[in-house]
Amino acid sequence: MAEAERIIGTPDTPDAVRARQERPGGSAAPGERAGADGAEAPADGGDGAEGAGRADGTAAPAGRPRGRRRVAVLFAVAAFAYALDLISKIIVVEKLEHHPPIEVVGEWLRFEAIRNAGAAFGFGEAFTVIFTLIAAAVIVVIIRLARKLYSLPWAIALGLLLGGALGNLTDRIFRSPGVFEGAVVDFIAPKHFAVFNLADSAIVCGGVLIVLLSFRGLDPDGTVHKD
Repeated sequence: MAEAERIIGTPDTPDAVRARQERPGGSAAPGERAGADGAEAPADGGDGAEGAGRADGTAAPAGRPRGRRRVAVLFAVAAFAYALDLISKIIVVEKLEHHPPIEVVGEWLRFEAIRNAGAAFGFGEAFTVIFTLIAAAVIVVIIRLARKLYSLPWAIALGLLLGGALGNLTDRIFRSPGVFEGAVVDFIAPKHFAVFNLADSAIVCGGVLIVLLSFRGLDPDGTVHKD
C-alpha cells in the first residue's frame, strides 16, 4: 500500500499544505508544480519579450508613448508662451499705446509701447517680409522635427521657439500696415537696450537652451554623443 501511494501520489492534506507554507520563502519543493499549468512566471515580472527586447536583438517598442509625451510637452510649452505673448500685447495696445511709459524699476526698466517692423530687438526694419518668411520656415521645421523628439529638455526648448515664433508671426500677419508686413508690438524697455516683447524672450531662452544641450551632446532623439 505504501509503495502504491508513493507511485500514484496522495492528495494534499491540511498538514501537507501547512508544511509547504512554512518552508522558507514559501517556495514549492523540488518536483512540485508552480502553477496550475506548470509554467513559471518570468523573473522580471514582464512577458519575457517586451521586458528584455525582441528576439532579433532590437529594442521593444516602448519609446513611442514616451515620444508622444515629449511632443505633448512641446506643444503645451508653445501654447503657453504664445498665449502669454498674445495677452500681453493686447493689454499693451489697449492700455499703454499712445500713453506715457510706465516705470517699473525706475529708469532701468520701463513698459513702453513701440511698433517694430524689424526682427527681434528692433534689428533689420527694412526686411519685414523676409523675417516673416523665416519665422514661418522655423515653425515648419520645428513641427517636422517633433516626429523624432524623445528628449524633454529639447521639447521645452523647441516649445519656447515655436511659441515665440508664432507670437511674432501673428503680428506680422494681422497688424498694420498689411499682411506679412505688420509691425510687432514691443513694450519691455530696459535702459541702454533694445525694446522687446515676451515672444522675443521665449525665442532667446529657447535658443540658449538649445546651445547648452548641444554642448552637452544631447540630441533631440534622446541620444547622447561625445565629440
